[in-house]
Amino acid sequence: MSQHIAKPRTTAVILAGGTGQRVGLSIPKQLLKIAGKAVIEHTLTTFEKADSVDDIIVLMAPGYVPDVEKIVSKAGFTKVRAIIEGGSTRNETTERAIAALGEGLADGEDLNVLFHDAVRPLLSRRVIDDCVTALERYQAVDVAIPSADTIIVTRTHGEDGEFITEIPDRSRLRRGQTPQAFKLSTIRRAYEVAAGDPNFQATDDCTVVLRYLPDVPIHVVAGDEYNMKVTQPVDVFIADKLFQLASSATPEQNGEEVYRELLTGKTVVVFGGSYGIGKDIAELAESYGARVYALGRSTTGTHVENPEEVDDALSKAYGETGRIDYVVNTAGVLRIGKLAETDNATIEEALKVNYLAPVQIARSAYKYLAETKGQLLLYTSSSYTRGRAEYSLYSSTKAAMVNLTQALSDEWAGDGIRVNCVNPERTATPMRTKAFGQEPAGSLLSSEAVARTSLDVLLSELTGHVVDVRQQDPTAAAGKASGFEQALAGVLDRQDGVA
Repeated sequence: MSQHIAKPRTTAVILAGGTGQRVGLSIPKQLLKIAGKAVIEHTLTTFEKADSVDDIIVLMAPGYVPDVEKIVSKAGFTKVRAIIEGGSTRNETTERAIAALGEGLADGEDLNVLFHDAVRPLLSRRVIDDCVTALERYQAVDVAIPSADTIIVTRTHGEDGEFITEIPDRSRLRRGQTPQAFKLSTIRRAYEVAAGDPNFQATDDCTVVLRYLPDVPIHVVAGDEYNMKVTQPVDVFIADKLFQLASSATPEQNGEEVYRELLTGKTVVVFGGSYGIGKDIAELAESYGARVYALGRSTTGTHVENPEEVDDALSKAYGETGRIDYVVNTAGVLRIGKLAETDNATIEEALKVNYLAPVQIARSAYKYLAETKGQLLLYTSSSYTRGRAEYSLYSSTKAAMVNLTQALSDEWAGDGIRVNCVNPERTATPMRTKAFGQEPAGSLLSSEAVARTSLDVLLSELTGHVVDVRQQDPTAAAGKASGFEQALAGVLDRQDGVA
């Protein structure tokens, strides 16, 4: 009878000992804010959510441990079990981590250890999982991607500058990333051997294993282009833009009984509920037992651009049911034309309905959603990433919805309110038909499909996300596409005229 062998624990070690000198900062770059959060918070979030990681320790630049403690406390990270000061070099920092990891281990007990740069905040959980899986077979694992650039080796000749001495075969060259993963016993032994070398110096931990434990094979896991390191000023801009454009995978659909269990007794308020996506959301939620208030200009006479009418609608729903769990706004107007030829009334309508109304709805809904720890759901358009000719009013207000979503999700996080934004591709709705007329059958997403995804978003734990809904997701076959890969796919779709 075979005896079950428990898998070793997996600890992520976040190496955050660097400074911000190369980025021109007076604080460590891992504390720099990108997309509203410190870089290290984004990094910790990824490991916190990774099922294959059991716990986390952070090695922070001297003098800044309290800053990370505040971030961890505010974010509610449960896996972070230690935050300690790093050393003056990368090697010294790793040695401190190894010592901390060894505390409390029983004789013969081993660990999986993932060393990751804090300033690589765009790491995907796919890479983490692949590293942990690889450690089932190998003692050392690196993460790398092929080099798209030709690499040259140079030598300096006095005042004449640099000259090429070699151009290695690019097909064999890889760009190293992190995490670098090891059995704790292996990386500890490598550093013990290295300690006997008076000239010991290495910029990463796989080099230490390669140099001092040459018989240990180092397996390579495929990284990804988004796993960039924030080192130069331009990296800050690129990372911030990637976070802004990142879309989330559509949450997995719940079973019929789960929908009913989660929605029975809940109150859902839908602005723009007269027709299209809003009407379909209202009917779906009601079919699963929710108390639904579907509000619209043509059915209930509710004008979303009127703050008093929004207040009254929410007050009525709360007064009759004693709660408001979800507030959805699908109301919008689509006016196409050259801005210079657009009259004031049309401009005012677009701004009031597409921008000011969601702002007023959010403000009015806040106190109700704070009470139930509920969710506000907004809608954008795939044109939010780049405005197009004759869409200036529509695309700019839809870009504002994404920024509003991301800002409010941070602002309301402490109150337990979730805020998300659905980004459907071209959808068959009365608003679209009015603007474009009849389009080829099958070329548009159905409003029912968008409504179903919207319901899944409402019932998820997501917050601050832009959730794409597309007929055919080019990344779906991969199964584990990151939000950044989906963002790129969406941008390519828009360039091809899909949206």
